[in-house]
Amino acid sequence: MYPILEKRLLAEGIWLMKVLAPRVARSARPGQFIIVRADEHGERIPLTISDFDAEEGSVTIVTQAIGASTRKICSLEAGEAFADFAGPLGHPSEFVEMPLDELRKRHYLFVAGGVGTAPVYPQVKWLKEHGVKADVIIGAKTRDMLIYTDAMRAVAENLHIATDDGSEGFKGLVTQVIDELIGKQGRHYDECVAIGPMIMMKFVALTTKKYALKTTVSLNALMVDGTGMCGACRVTVAGRTRFTCVEGPEFDGHEVDFDEAMRRQ
Repeated sequence: MYPILEKRLLAEGIWLMKVLAPRVARSARPGQFIIVRADEHGERIPLTISDFDAEEGSVTIVTQAIGASTRKICSLEAGEAFADFAGPLGHPSEFVEMPLDELRKRHYLFVAGGVGTAPVYPQVKWLKEHGVKADVIIGAKTRDMLIYTDAMRAVAENLHIATDDGSEGFKGLVTQVIDELIGKQGRHYDECVAIGPMIMMKFVALTTKKYALKTTVSLNALMVDGTGMCGACRVTVAGRTRFTCVEGPEFDGHEVDFDEAMRRQ
C-alpha cells in the first residue's frame, strides 16, 4: 500500500497528491511516469510524475477527475492509500543524459497546457537545479484553470501566461506567445518541450517548425497499461509505429502524426 501524505485542490476537478513511495522517488527522473491503482479492483491509470523527493520518499501526481477511474483516485483522502504505485516507467527526458557543460549552454522553451503544466514542473525544476535556463509558457482556458504558476515562477527564467478569455496574462493561444517571443522579439531557444492536450501539441509543433526549433512532445495521454502489451498507445512517428509507454513518452513533435493520434484518442 502507498499512503497519501498530502492532497490539495489545484483547480476545479484537478487534485495534487503527494504519495509515499520511497523506491519510486529514489529512481525517478523528469519525464517519467507511474501507474496507479486506487484499489485491488481498480483500473491501471498512467500518470506523469509531477515532482519527487528522494529524501522524503515522496512522489507527487496530479489527476483530473474525468472518468470513473480518475474520479475514484481523486476521491481518496490524505491518510488513505493506493493499492499499487508502479514506476518509474518510460524514458526520462533527453536532457537528463546530456553532459552538463554542454547542457548549460542551452536555453529551453517549455509550453504547458492545462494539466500538462504539472509534468513540465519537474523538468524545469531539474534544469534550474543544474544551472540551465528555461522559459515557460502556460496556457489555460481561464484564470481559474491555471495550475502551478507560483511554483513555476520560482524555477523558470521567464514565465508567460496565456488564457483564452484574457482573464490572466496574454489573451489568446500559446502559439501566439511563441510567435511573439521568437518571431517578433527575436529570442533564441535551442529546444522547445510541449506537454498538454494533443491539439495544443500539434499546433505548437507546427509553429516551432517554421522557426526550425527542435520540439519534443509528451504523448502520455495515449497510454493504458504501460507495458507495451495492449497496443493502445501506438503512434506513428517518422512513418514508424512506436509505443509510447516503452519507447516514450517523449518524441520529436515534428515527426508525430498528430491527426492519427487524435483520431485514435
